[in-house]
Amino acid sequence: MCRSRVNKERAASRETPPHRSKATPASAILSLMVKTPAPRPSPHAPEVRFRLRITRDDAIALGPGKVTLLEAVRDQGSISAAARSLDMSYRRAWMLMDQLNQSLSSPATISEHGGNTGGGSVLTPVGEEIIRLYRAIEAQAYASCADQLGALTGLLKR
Repeated sequence: MCRSRVNKERAASRETPPHRSKATPASAILSLMVKTPAPRPSPHAPEVRFRLRITRDDAIALGPGKVTLLEAVRDQGSISAAARSLDMSYRRAWMLMDQLNQSLSSPATISEHGGNTGGGSVLTPVGEEIIRLYRAIEAQAYASCADQLGALTGLLKR
């Protein structure tokens, strides 16, 4: 087989399929550049979150972060383990617990320093009561506003 015939056969096999043209008209390129993609629906439904905070002066005495940290201390048994579970530094967790305890008439946690037993933290009855009351207020707020929340989230893009 001669070389030119082989090259012609290769070229023929590489030809553009009939449904595609070799040259793209400028108008087609411009139309691709001008078109914007259609908005995609959000894969998740809107989520309503109340962020109840109790402040004294400019400081947050009690809020969702401190309540979540109290729950983590209760579940993990120490401030350091609670901090790790929340992807928070130990220093930040300790400071939040200290601020909370300083703002209360009785502490929410009691900590034992390390040693042979490893130390740890436990919630006091006050700490348990804070969690119970805070979560009850949240649940009551959601329940009492359910109709309005449904109407409000219905106004959001889908």
